Amino acid sequence: MTVYLAGNLETANHFRCIDIIIDKADIPVSEKFIKELHYTLKNGTSDSRESWSAAGDYKKFPNEVGGNRTASPEAVSTEIRKLLESYNDGRPKTLNDILDFHVRFERIHPFQDGNGRVGRLLLFKECLKYGIVPFMITDELKMFYDRGLQEWDREKGYLTDTCLTAQDQFKNSLDYFRIPYEG
Repeated sequence: MTVYLAGNLETANHFRCIDIIIDKADIPVSEKFIKELHYTLKNGTSDSRESWSAAGDYKKFPNEVGGNRTASPEAVSTEIRKLLESYNDGRPKTLNDILDFHVRFERIHPFQDGNGRVGRLLLFKECLKYGIVPFMITDELKMFYDRGLQEWDREKGYLTDTCLTAQDQFKNSLDYFRIPYEG
């Protein structure tokens, strides 16, 4: 099973991010935390040395995802704050709530690069926070995950089913290593 990542340094950085989210699973998602994950993921990579890159800071140039426009660089901070304000309302979250947050984050696409990876790290963190078995989107599921993001407004089941499949795969690993979990 391979996890969708790019480059050896980014792979090592990704595992540093996993350590961060495990250590900080219980804190609310904040702009500072999102930027910390992005900085950790992109720090020292070849991209981070490019003039267009801003490890740990929001994008400087417009970008798109799946052919769809995303928030303009000037609107990112406001859009992220609105997203966090609506999400951090004090209510316990379900998997559906976490997936909706993820889709909205991906549509803002706050960074020049690394948005999907940061978004999936946030998914993992929020699952831990709310006692939901976390999951990773593998290469085998990436195409279905992308479709689920595209179709979320029309059909939530595509993304939900893909994430539940990924969760079942993760449960298999937990079972193998005899790590207890609920659900």
